[in-house]
Amino acid sequence: VFSKIFSHEALESYLPKIQLVIKDTLRAWSSEPEPINVYHEAQKLTFRMAIRVLLGFRIPDEELGRLFEVYQQFVENVFSLPVDLPFSGYRRGIRARETLQKGLEKAIQEKLQNTQGKDYADALDILIESGKEHGKELTMQELKDGTLELIFAAYATTASASTSLIMQLLKHPRVLEKLREELRSKGILHNGCICEGSLRLDNINGLQYLDCVIKEVLRLFTPISGGYRTVLQTFELDGFQIPKGWSVMYSIRDTHDTAPVFKDVDVFDPDRFGQGRSEDKEGRFHYLPFGGGVRTCLGKHLAKLFLKALAIELASTSRFELATRTFPRITLVPVVHPVDGLKVKFFGLDSNQNEILTGTDAMLGATV
Repeated sequence: VFSKIFSHEALESYLPKIQLVIKDTLRAWSSEPEPINVYHEAQKLTFRMAIRVLLGFRIPDEELGRLFEVYQQFVENVFSLPVDLPFSGYRRGIRARETLQKGLEKAIQEKLQNTQGKDYADALDILIESGKEHGKELTMQELKDGTLELIFAAYATTASASTSLIMQLLKHPRVLEKLREELRSKGILHNGCICEGSLRLDNINGLQYLDCVIKEVLRLFTPISGGYRTVLQTFELDGFQIPKGWSVMYSIRDTHDTAPVFKDVDVFDPDRFGQGRSEDKEGRFHYLPFGGGVRTCLGKHLAKLFLKALAIELASTSRFELATRTFPRITLVPVVHPVDGLKVKFFGLDSNQNEILTGTDAMLGATV
């Protein structure tokens, strides 16, 4: 099912909606008189993308904002110690989950009743159809669980990577300008505007320097530290025997930091992934921001597409600058993010575009 949800055809259909959500968000950031907290706003952005694009829910902004707050409470307490006391994090997490499930059930019911005006199959449609294909009508509880799983997969890690992307573009203006040059050379950016119809999936996948930038962000700032696996067969590693049945954890971050293929590992250098160097091609498991093997992250193509679409909009239509004297320290828990959230002032579209358009939500509502 998930391979269908993240297939090339599915991504192609999500792309225009992802672009609308990102455009609308950047316009909102630009209209703020004060600097924004990028990490917090990126969480809102990725949540909105999951709800509106991946799941196709037509939830009004005010209700979406309330749902986001409840979802944050759920995420903040999901890993709490299971101590069921009235004011414990565990109890708060359970209450938030119940509230969230009620909101999702309402959205699912409305979606099932209102199928007119749709021009693409979203992830929830694919989930429902897959159940029917296998002769099994999914229950409301199964739909709610699947929905929550998809939101969780699309939310925290993508918000982390989006924040890291913005921070690196601020730190490295030459990288931002090189991105703009590639967009101009490929006929995507012209006179400060994205050319209409130029952003198709194949065009985006053909932007080699953009791909290098996203890869380097994910190498240096992998959102999660590692993953768990169960040993299927006893093996030996550096003279130590690892028995069958043991649980082991592999570290993505340490792998990236110590892999011999990467030169100057602490330096942000997208060109390391360019054709001349291709440092990620020298071994199977030196570069694994989405894990590796048969259990690699299924949503990796959606995450990379979202980050690329965000980078294109940032390079094409936004001017932004750091609102603090120095760049913040990075913390690694629960995912990689700046300790102050990254305070940035956005100044809106390029100077040759005098008017900031509104009503993107209306357009989005008409197309999902």
